Amino acid sequence: MGERLNWMISVDDHVIEPPALWQERVPTKYRDQAPQVVRVDGTDYWAFEDVRTPIPGTLVTAGQDRDRVTPLPVNYADMDPAVYDLKARLAAMDADGVLASLCFPFFPRFAGQTFSEAKDRPFAYECLKIYNDWMIDEWCGEAPGRMIPLVIIPLYDPMLAAKEIERCAAKGARAVSFSENPSKLGYPSIHDIDGYWRPVLQAANDTEMPLCIHFGSSSSMPTTSPDAPLLVWAALAPVNLMFALTDWLFSGLLQDYPNLKICLSEGGIGWIPYMLERCDWEARDMRWASKGDFKYDMAAQGSIPELRPEFARKFDVPPSEIFRQHIYGCFIDDSFGSRHIEEVGVDNVMIETDFPHGDTSFPNSIANAHERLAGKSDEVKLKVMQDNAKRVFRFEPAPLPPTDSSGAGRLGQK
Repeated sequence: MGERLNWMISVDDHVIEPPALWQERVPTKYRDQAPQVVRVDGTDYWAFEDVRTPIPGTLVTAGQDRDRVTPLPVNYADMDPAVYDLKARLAAMDADGVLASLCFPFFPRFAGQTFSEAKDRPFAYECLKIYNDWMIDEWCGEAPGRMIPLVIIPLYDPMLAAKEIERCAAKGARAVSFSENPSKLGYPSIHDIDGYWRPVLQAANDTEMPLCIHFGSSSSMPTTSPDAPLLVWAALAPVNLMFALTDWLFSGLLQDYPNLKICLSEGGIGWIPYMLERCDWEARDMRWASKGDFKYDMAAQGSIPELRPEFARKFDVPPSEIFRQHIYGCFIDDSFGSRHIEEVGVDNVMIETDFPHGDTSFPNSIANAHERLAGKSDEVKLKVMQDNAKRVFRFEPAPLPPTDSSGAGRLGQK
């Protein structure tokens, strides 16, 4: 058990796609319209249809002095190759004590929004499949047991999305990226009375692939006012996952899909016990809501609420118990949440490094994990650092790589 504590599985990292990913994989005649890196006025941009996306420094400056991290664009030539090259990434993981890693995409965006918003959807779907095949076969397949394959889906077509989930599961995928709030993207919400998302949920349930929901995957961030400074929405970022957690707990969907799991990526965990307490309280206090929802006109004071029985929800199980069965909180550096991890649920917490983003715990991820979990038993540490991820993603990591005599802290601060 001792040597295992020198390693962790990170369930939220990121990859900046190699510049030639699509150019090398589409037929020659489609290369001009496939995603590609272009240089404009000395800056590298990802280009696809009308989209031009630079690569912010905040996403590729792992290990650098925080005072040097800025949102200004960075070119590939100036990045650490570990951002986009598998061999370099594995070396960085070995140095940081990361046994295995799950990576979200960059250019397709967290939940594949770039391809779902495309004008030419059939071609965009082919590009989406190319990304998924690269993720499964190369980024993960060329390093067995070191990378957990996370795939994206066409949000605009739930039946096609379910088909892609099944195809990727057969190839070895272990998780699906999903939006924290599809309604913000112009799609039906998870509460849709016509069950828009049920094909996706059924496929995820049948293949036992968790839905990983990264904050910001609704292409929106919470803020207080249009002129609030950047630090306001940065501090409020986890609020999106508070919304998502509450949505799922009161959706009535999780009771229908016993194998469905939801991972709240990069949201922290300190807020979860309060939200579970609040949701349990509301479920008890508002038991009448199990008969259906009530539509209020908030502007018309004194108006009579309209009962909508078609929105009846199941409250036989407290929301906190639904959480225990289906939902997982993930954290990088949450001191408060770590101290209260038993109240969150030691079986419902996983750890992250967020490499290569500027707020990553790299290159001190193992030291950070042990500092946050100080005073906890080895059993609890192993659950949070490895075993919960192995169970949730049905993933068996590679054997422990050789370590130096210290076993941790293998790479000094850059």
